This record gives sequence, structure tokens and C-alpha cells, in this order.
Amino acid sequence: MKLSSKSAHVVLKTTAGLSILAISMAAFAADTITIGVPIGLSGANSVVAPSVVQSAQLAVDEINAAGGILGKKVALEVADDGSGAAGAQKAFDSLIFQKKVNALISMETSAARNAGLPIVSRGKVPYIYTSLYEGRSCNRYLFAASWVPDQQVGPIVDHFVKQYKAKTFFLIGSDYAFGRGMLAFTKSYIEKKGGKVVGDEYLPMDGSDWTPILSKLQSVKPDAVITSTAGGAPNVTLTKQMRAAGIKIPYANLSVDEGTAKSMGPDADGIFIAGSYMSNLDTPANKKYIASMQKKFGADLKTPNDMSVPQYEAIYLYKAAVEKAGAVDADKVIKELPLVSFNGPRGKVQMNKQHHTPLTMYLGQVQKDGSVKILDSFANVDPGEQCPNLN
Repeated sequence: MKLSSKSAHVVLKTTAGLSILAISMAAFAADTITIGVPIGLSGANSVVAPSVVQSAQLAVDEINAAGGILGKKVALEVADDGSGAAGAQKAFDSLIFQKKVNALISMETSAARNAGLPIVSRGKVPYIYTSLYEGRSCNRYLFAASWVPDQQVGPIVDHFVKQYKAKTFFLIGSDYAFGRGMLAFTKSYIEKKGGKVVGDEYLPMDGSDWTPILSKLQSVKPDAVITSTAGGAPNVTLTKQMRAAGIKIPYANLSVDEGTAKSMGPDADGIFIAGSYMSNLDTPANKKYIASMQKKFGADLKTPNDMSVPQYEAIYLYKAAVEKAGAVDADKVIKELPLVSFNGPRGKVQMNKQHHTPLTMYLGQVQKDGSVKILDSFANVDPGEQCPNLN
């Protein structure tokens, strides 16, 4: 079809405009390091995800204010993974192959992580996983910046045995990799310590009626209960129903964070938790972090917690690895990630033990106002054998 001179002029103008846009986008990409954050803005993790995104935003703002990474600005690309496998596949695929991110750094459910890992391998992108999890997820590109059961379970079980003379335990979890993995380790540890598990029950991740499970708990009369649910909404529903049922035995939750505890209100009072971060840690680094978060977000600040702080630190670890490598090239960066460290709110963090990190762990108990009282600390707890066959 023949175009009139007027039509041709419009096409030429449009084509030229697109060319200029393409050039400017390419220039932006060359001058920017983009970090992808696939995270559960909807679904089970939606309770805690906003605090994780805020930590990421603070880290990026601080890094950019100090000159960026290798002189390049850092940008975030946040994608909702729906807290599950199907959403994660879409989010990972979009971030890696469409947004062309240089790295993935995020807190996610184990279901989301497991679904995303094949895409990470295909895209060959460094992936720092910042969530507490059930352990032993191994991939050349995967690095874990938070704790595993080998670091968390001991302080809780030992405290129940010593302080409450607990001999029988009832375990409750969400029916997926994290819930079952955490409680499998917990059961093994309890039995190793001479205790007995008298109940081991699970509910689907999207389940909310815990009544039949709580009835079983009450029928066997255990000395203590330990739960491991999909962080966020299931923690809230389970705890509320436990309190309504009048269950008053010592109760530890392996997946609750301070932010979720505060959202529970009075129901959270008395819950025992163990983790690598508590917001009231009395250290200069933590005080600086809290002050910076308060200044940036003000009244909108979500409670910093053991899922959001590793996100902040992981972005700095990625920065250190890129600077040590002298490039964003994935193969170079993953070689440097185990060699770099960062002194953040939790102290020194270095993912040098089979892509996992030794951590100082804290045993705490939630108070009536939602704060956590630190009962004990355990320095430099080893993550144990996680991924011995990584090369």
C-alpha cells in the first residue's frame, strides 16, 4: 500500500522516536544494576512482605546516596509471587527474562523458592534467599542469608525441657516444604534429647480451620506445643484459635516474626520464638538501622523483623560481591559471594558455609505489647551440613 507524504512523515517521526527511546533505555540499563524482588505481596506472606520491601528500599537508597555499585545506580524491580509456586514461576520468569535483572534478592515461601529455582538455573542469575527456611536447598546460584532449623530449634526445645520439664510435644504445621521440613528436624531433635512427639499434624497452606487439630492436641495433653506454619496469615489464625480453645501450655512458633506478632495483638502474648534478629538488639549497627528506617518511613514503618533485616543485609552483601568481582557477571559474582561479609543489624553475616551463614541466635518471648523480651543468646551458631556437594 502506498503512503501519502503526510502518512510517511508520521511514520518517520514515530520510528525516530522509538529509536531514541530504545537508545535511552539501553543507556539506562547500562548505567543501572537492577535487583529483582519476587515476594508474596498477596497470599500467606502478605503480612510480612511490606516490611521486607521497605528494608530493600532503604538499602538501595543508602547505596545510591553513597555512589551506587561500581559507579552505577541500583534499582529495584518488585514482583508479586502470590506466596506460592504458580505465582513464583511467573514472577521469576518476568524478572529474569523480561526485566533482565542482575540478581534476585528476596524473602519467599519455600513453595515459591522451589518453583523459581529451575528458572534461576536457566537464567544463570545470582539468587540470595533472605527467608528463614527448612534448610538443604542447594543450587549453584542460591545463597541463604537467614537461619535454618539446625540453628533455631535447639534453643527452643532445650528451654522447654530445662525450664518446664517438658517430655511430650505436639507439633503443628502448614502442609508444604517449610512446615514439614522444620517439624521433621524438630521431631528428630526432640527424640535425640529423650523427649517424645505425641502428635504431628498439618493443614494446607490456605487452610484456616485448625479446630480438628487442636482437638487432637487437647486429647493427648502434651507438655508443650511447637508450630511451623506459612508465615503470616496461618500464624494469626492458628494462634487465635489456640487462645480461644484455652490452650495454655508452653507454645513456640518457628515461623512468627515480630511484625506478625504485633498484628496478633494480645493473642501473641507468651509465644516463644528464636531467631537471628530482634528489633530491640542493643548494638550501634541496629540502632542506626532502626533510626534510618524510622526517618525514611515514619508512621508507615512496618516492624523490622527476622525476615526483613536479612533482606537489607543481603543487598549489601551483593554489593560487596559485585565490587570484589569488578563486574555484575553472574559467574564472577557467585564466586565472590561466599568470601564477602557485612556488619549489619544482626552483626557479621557471611554466607561462607556451603552457601549458608553462621549466626548469633536469640531466644525470645513475645510480651503483651507485641515486643519481644530476649531471654538468651547463642553466638555464632553453625548451620550444619547444608550443601556439601556444591562446586
